[in-house]
Amino acid sequence: MNIVTISGSPSSSSRLAALLAFVHESLAASGLSVDWINVRELPAVDLVCGNANSAAIQQATERVRNADAVIVGTPVYKASYTGLLKTYLDLLPMHSFEGKVVLPLAIGGTQSHLLALDYALKPLLAVLGATHILRGVFALERHVVKKPDGSVELDNEIAERLSAALVELVADVYNMSRTVYAGGGTTS
Repeated sequence: MNIVTISGSPSSSSRLAALLAFVHESLAASGLSVDWINVRELPAVDLVCGNANSAAIQQATERVRNADAVIVGTPVYKASYTGLLKTYLDLLPMHSFEGKVVLPLAIGGTQSHLLALDYALKPLLAVLGATHILRGVFALERHVVKKPDGSVELDNEIAERLSAALVELVADVYNMSRTVYAGGGTTS
């Protein structure tokens, strides 16, 4: 099982990075292969100019293509996902998320940003071919506490919701691969 996360945060020390680190640690502890695409690390000129043929963008696209599941994470700014995330997703070929289990994650300052998952991010994922989009997890910034020593801690509520979402993701990928195999196809 190959899982890739896509981080749409412009900051390496964001609360979203802490959520995704928890996701990676949890999945890796279960022996799963987890890859990480930090959009902020892709060449800015390729993103801004829409150069889907650059080596860096092609490499990231290949990692998405080879994934069984994709976890897309974003902070919520002005009631939507980041422009950075949108810029990268615009470079992916149509149907890039087809046949994959997709888990959207978002973090925002207030509960009113919760709707960004259903009304902004999920429709974008569907345009990319995602038909198996999980409910998703929305975290409030207060769920991810930055400590004076620089470390970050997730409160129990968000850790439990993330863990439950990951169990669902793994089970759904497993069930999808069994269905494909039973149907005479091959598993990926």
